[in-house]
Amino acid sequence: MTTSALYLDLYNPYNIALFYGLVVKRFQVWRLITNFFFLGPFSFPFALHLLIIARYGVSLERGPFDKRTANNVWMFIFGALPLLVMAAVPYLWSPFMGGSLVFMLIYVWSREYPNALINIYGLVSLKGFYLPYVMLAVDLLLRKPLMPGILGMVVGHLYYFLTVLHPLAGGKFILKTPFWVHKLVAFWGKGTQINASVQRDPSAGVAF
Repeated sequence: MTTSALYLDLYNPYNIALFYGLVVKRFQVWRLITNFFFLGPFSFPFALHLLIIARYGVSLERGPFDKRTANNVWMFIFGALPLLVMAAVPYLWSPFMGGSLVFMLIYVWSREYPNALINIYGLVSLKGFYLPYVMLAVDLLLRKPLMPGILGMVVGHLYYFLTVLHPLAGGKFILKTPFWVHKLVAFWGKGTQINASVQRDPSAGVAF
């Protein structure tokens, strides 16, 4: 929607970009959220990001996050928080960090399906574990900045470590989905979450 609106000249992307100076001095706090919803203008990288979301995002929804919508939503919320913190460092800053969330999605998928065979443009077949690094190489060939992708992979590893690796090693599960996220999904969602702390509002008819 944001890309289509940009194509129709309905807004200036500067107004939704992440600029901490404007957030602090003019209280334009919406920039902390809106910067994640822009993946660039219509282009090959934009189409590639949409394909990644459609394929690997849906794969996670139907696999590890099946009937765990609240956990899926929390993954993205959690991913956005450290990205915002890292963006406070000038060298790591980017006006739009939606691409970093896409890379986080790719990384989590690659750890959930490390042995899945993927085909790269019909040229090379690799295991799913290597997908994030392949996408970094694609960004390099397209002369795109590599830092957003690297930050997304770092956040993806942090999420996977706290939710899977650390508990498997005997550590305490410290990244539980907050109650308010369960409540939000229960109100707007469709169906009952198997791990939800609250039940879906029967009057709600909109899928989250």
